[in-house]
Parts: sequence; C-alpha cells; structure tokens
Amino acid sequence: MSDFGSTTPIHLERGDGKGLAAGTLGLWGSTVIGLASTAPVYSLVATLGFVVLAVGAQAPIAFIIAFVPMLFTAFAYRELNNKIPDCGTTFTWGTKAFGPWVGWMGGWGVAIAGMVVLANLAQIGSIYFWALFGMELENNDWRIILVAVLFIASMTWVSWRGVEIGERIQNVLLGVQYLALAIFVVAALWEFFAGNAPAPTPFDWNWLNPFAFTDYHGFTEAVLLALFIYWGWDSCLALNEETKDPKRIPGRAALLTTVILLFTYVSVTIAAMMYAGLGEDGPGLANPDNADDFFLAIKDGLLGPWGWLLVVAVLISAVSSTQTTILPTARGTLAMGVYRALPARFKDVHPVYKTPSFSTIVGGTVAICYYLGMTLISDNILQDSISSLGLAIAFYYAITGYACVWYFRRDLRNSARELWVKGIFPLLGALMLTFAFVQSAIDMFDVNYGNTVLLGIGGTFVVGIGALLVGVVLMFVWYLFPRSKPFFQGRSLNRETPVLVPEEPGDIIRSIDGGI
Repeated sequence: MSDFGSTTPIHLERGDGKGLAAGTLGLWGSTVIGLASTAPVYSLVATLGFVVLAVGAQAPIAFIIAFVPMLFTAFAYRELNNKIPDCGTTFTWGTKAFGPWVGWMGGWGVAIAGMVVLANLAQIGSIYFWALFGMELENNDWRIILVAVLFIASMTWVSWRGVEIGERIQNVLLGVQYLALAIFVVAALWEFFAGNAPAPTPFDWNWLNPFAFTDYHGFTEAVLLALFIYWGWDSCLALNEETKDPKRIPGRAALLTTVILLFTYVSVTIAAMMYAGLGEDGPGLANPDNADDFFLAIKDGLLGPWGWLLVVAVLISAVSSTQTTILPTARGTLAMGVYRALPARFKDVHPVYKTPSFSTIVGGTVAICYYLGMTLISDNILQDSISSLGLAIAFYYAITGYACVWYFRRDLRNSARELWVKGIFPLLGALMLTFAFVQSAIDMFDVNYGNTVLLGIGGTFVVGIGALLVGVVLMFVWYLFPRSKPFFQGRSLNRETPVLVPEEPGDIIRSIDGGI
C-alpha cells in the first residue's frame, strides 16, 4: 500500500483488517439485519396509504416497479463487495472509482441518511410505545421526546456492545414483525372470503398492470414513495468484514433481502386492498385520514381485542430498525477514519467487543442532538427532514451504481454476464435513482410541498439539499487539516491500493460473545 507517512492510522500489514469481529455473521444473520434495517412493518403502515392516494388500485405494481432499481443497485453492491469487501461500502467504492471527493460525499450520504432515519424511527417508536397505554400525545410532548432519546441511547449501547448480541435481538424482533404481518394477511383474507370485510374488493389482475397508470405525476409520486421503503437492505453489506464469507455472503444477503421485501410489500398491499377497499371514508385505504397509518384505522375491526398486536408490531419495527441503522453508519465512518477521510479517532475499535466504538457513540450522540434540535425548534421541520431523506438515499445509491460501472469498465467485454451484472443493471439502477433524486428535488422546491417554507422555497428542499451541502463544507474543512492529505492526495485509498480487510485465510477475530 502507498505510504501514509507519519499519519498512518493503522499498520496496514495487520491480518485482522480494521479489528472488527470477523467471521461472526452467516447468510441468515446478514439477511436478518438487512430486513430489520428496512423496518418492514413501519415502512408499510407509513407509506401504503399515500401510495394508494397517488395511484389507487395500482399500488401493488408501484411497489413492484420501485423494486427494479433496488434490485439493479443490489447487483452493484454484490459485485463491488465481491471485489472490495470493505465496510466503507459506498465511500470506499466511490473513492476507488472516482477519487476522494466523490467517495467522501458518498460516505456522507450514508451518514446523513442514518442520522435522519434514527431520529424518525425513535420518535415513531415512542409514539407507539405510549399508544400501548392508550395515550395520544403531541409529537413534541416531553414524554415522547424522553422515550425517543432512551430508544436511541439503548440501541446505540446494543450496537456498541457487539454485533452478536445485536443479531440475537434482531432475530426475535424481526420474527415478531413477520408474525404480525402474517396474522394481518391471513385475517384480512379470512374476513374477505367469509364476507365480513368492511369493503370487500375482489382481486383484480389489473392491480399488477404497469400500463394502467393514468396520471404521470401520481405514478411518479407513488414510485418515489415506494422506492424508499426498500431502503436499508444495504446494511448487511456494511457488515461484510464481520461476515463468515465477506466476499459472497453479504451480496447474496442483499439480493435475498430485496426479494423478500418485494413479496412482503406486495402481499400485504393486496390483502389490505381486498379487506378495506379503496374508499375515501371509513377504513378505506384512500381515506386521507388513514394515510399515515392504516394499521391504526383497521386494527380493531380486523382483530378486535387483539388489535394491540399491530401496534406492538409497529413499535418493534421502529425500535429494531433504530439499532440496525446505527450499524452501517458507524462502520462507514470507521472506514473513513481508517483511510484518513475523517479524524483518526473514528477508526477506534473496542478491544473486547470488536465494534467501532467511537464511531458508534458519535453516531448515536449526533442522532440524539439532531432529534432534540429539530423537535424543539419545530415538529414540522423534523417531519420535513424525514421527507427529504429520499434525496440522500438516492444520492449514495446512485453513486454506488455508477461506481460499479466505472470500476469494472475494463471487464464489461469479458462476457455477457459481466456486461449485464457489472454494467447494464447497475447503470440502469443508477439512472433511475438519479431521476428519482432530480424529480424529488423539483417537487420539494415547491412551497406547497411539506410543512414548512424556508428562504421562500419548500422547507423539505432546503433541509434535504442543505444536508448534502453541509457535507461539502465539512469535507473542505477536513481538507485543510494536514492529516487529511494522504486521503485527498489519493495515497491512502485509490484504485490500486489494497483495502484494509482481514486476510484470507487469516485469524478469525471474535468478540466476547463468541458469535452465533
């Protein structure tokens, strides 16, 4: 590896790479973390109503269409990970493909998405926690804020304590989520066929017809909404250095996760439509009053005294995803610290638990501060920051797709397989996500978009684009420090330098929990 000089963060000959708990996760564990990160229950209840409002009966096909760029992007992640199994993922791959500036911003995109999601999920978890006690509190109520902060702090501790304990917890929490979804689907279909559904709507193959959309803007809005409920599956790639087969298992887990999510979202959507219908009043999915949470609207009618199970499922989904969202964020900043894209302290790994200790604690602390700041200023600003999340997600997913094409550009003529999985699929995914980014930014610019107006334009646009611009500022600030030169001069990480990952074969470093 190129010489770092006196600022070398870690001795590059270390066989254990960055010091993480290598060989811990298998295919199942990686897939569980990928699924948990998407918060499938919460993602559905928070999105389905708005998708139905946008396109009506075409909601199922909207979820299918949104799956396509996710699948194409998953191919990019798999191929890049197979060649470069580094926990920095987009940061590392973007740097190797396009240089330090693009790579740094890719890493920032991952970090900012994680921070915003952590704040959102913690608040949702807190709202549903108090709902279990029959209490409907304002979002900025001190009790909501207190429990949300405790959720972030506790999940940060779990992530700091070890990836094994986190996986064990996620196995249980994800199992509860999918049990709740299974109960919902079975109960909804049972009531439909028994003739007890409030608005029985027979299944129509036209629901799956991609040519049945009648409104372009509605189609665009629905696909953009559906697109980002898949976000989070890439968490399993960020744990590649802690996986038993770091080159193969994370990529397989990513593809498996996206496919499972597709079947989950489509099946639940169809069952909900057959049970509740598309009416604009009562339990109908097109009722604007039900848009932000259709579970709450139909739980009592569907499950009666057992309706609280759906509330628990949403609570668990939010809390579960809080923990798994910390994982990729902390490992991304760990990698940035190792290669000198951030101060060296970010590279610290706990000597016992083998986790990115400093990065994990900083990530949790920043998320708490961000949540408190946004909530105390205005709950509307917090909501708009959540709505702007799609910009950061589309940004770094697109970078990953383009990086795959450019990095493997010399290999695309070797075979038809390499042309498709390293070139065409990632490029199509990146182009789709670029379109999603541009279209979302245009929509968010409108003063009528979201809940706030800042600087005379849509507050969602200001927050979303502003967050990315803050990254540009921080990048230039770090560039001014002498310790950043190995990275920005392309010496610590470039196309030719090997990444700091465990050797193969090498010693397996396990945390105190001993793995699963």
